[in-house]
Amino acid sequence: MRKISAALTFSIATLAIGFLVGACGDNSTPNGTANTGSTATPAANSTTTSSDKGLKIGSLLPSTGDLASVGQQMLGSVPLLVDTVNACGGVNGEPVNLVQVDDQTDPRAGAAGMTKLATLDKVAGVVGSFASSVSSAAVSIATPNKVMLVSPGSTSPVFTEKAQKGDYKGFWARTAPPDTYQALALAQLARKKGFKRVSTVVINNDYGVGFEKAFVQTFEKLGGTIVNKDKPVRYDPKAQTFDTEAAAAFAGKPDAVLAVLYAETGSLFLKAAYQQGVTKGVQILLTDGVKSPTFPEQVGKDADKFILTGAIGTVPGSNGKALEAFNKLWKDKKGGAPGEYAPQAWDAAALLTLAAQAAKENTGVGIANKIREVADGPGTEVTDVCEGLKLLKDGKKINYQGASGNVDIDANGDVVGVYDVWTVGDDGKIKVIDKVTPK
Repeated sequence: MRKISAALTFSIATLAIGFLVGACGDNSTPNGTANTGSTATPAANSTTTSSDKGLKIGSLLPSTGDLASVGQQMLGSVPLLVDTVNACGGVNGEPVNLVQVDDQTDPRAGAAGMTKLATLDKVAGVVGSFASSVSSAAVSIATPNKVMLVSPGSTSPVFTEKAQKGDYKGFWARTAPPDTYQALALAQLARKKGFKRVSTVVINNDYGVGFEKAFVQTFEKLGGTIVNKDKPVRYDPKAQTFDTEAAAAFAGKPDAVLAVLYAETGSLFLKAAYQQGVTKGVQILLTDGVKSPTFPEQVGKDADKFILTGAIGTVPGSNGKALEAFNKLWKDKKGGAPGEYAPQAWDAAALLTLAAQAAKENTGVGIANKIREVADGPGTEVTDVCEGLKLLKDGKKINYQGASGNVDIDANGDVVGVYDVWTVGDDGKIKVIDKVTPK
């Protein structure tokens, strides 16, 4: 993990490049974001509102890189929340200002982006990141700079372990549950479907290895066998060819293969496995890292059949009391329906604003001190962020019920969620077929 000084050096280099790129590049906001009156900053891949007054928050999410297809689905949530809050009076009597940074699904870019947000933009809180490896880099910078980081999708169990040790000093939380729960849900689903022998292949980072560990432990406790336990297949996130990994993952005639992947590299892996003929008769089990409408098309088809037809997977679902209102707002403002993790991103931004109002100060320390209180306190249950802000302004206590769930953040910054079970149909479209709650 890079030290702050190294990240700052990289950030300065990024800023310098940004001056050149900004002079002739596209300075539009990331695809899918609402119009907040933002203008481009000199930093590459960053947008910001124009005022420095009031609460300032950032977003550190992937609009490019290996997770862009999933990241783009949540990019609109944060500016939509900021617009909503500002329309009902803002926080602590001032409009909320938003700075958006593309983390490029890359820990180095994420560290540089977090350094910029913390030291140059001086934000109090950040929604991000999505990739666990990027959040690991970002939180090491957020913590000493006293910036509250709330991830809508980093699910590695490593964050729980480090929070328990006090590494984050309260400046970390997430609105998506850790993979210990998703791995449990998927292991239970695999055994329910009668799979006794399963192999694993994972992306070699915090997300993949953490998920693998949790799945193996749970699946074995349920009486299953991990075929390649002694020789786990973990692929390099920067790899471009996967013939060796594909052959190894499907060796030993498993009933199913758990594939914990990112979309861009994962599509190449699955295509390689199919072209080798090793996927025939083997169930593919997938996770949230590839749950996007475009993923089956990325993997491809043979003749008229999609390679992924019949694959099943899990993804953190949304069943919060505010979900219906969020879906309606999204449709009214943006059209269509929000994608995966959009409710989690909305809730992350909502908690930052509510905690700042509860603290009556626009600082990371204030947010960190109040975020659990507004998320899981003894106050009035509210699903509307504006109603919550009004009650807080009047000195009342609230218990925010989110769009993704009840977002009851515990002492480690974790929440417990429900999971959607999804599959790929003959037409290549992803559809949710069930919901599971880990037990």
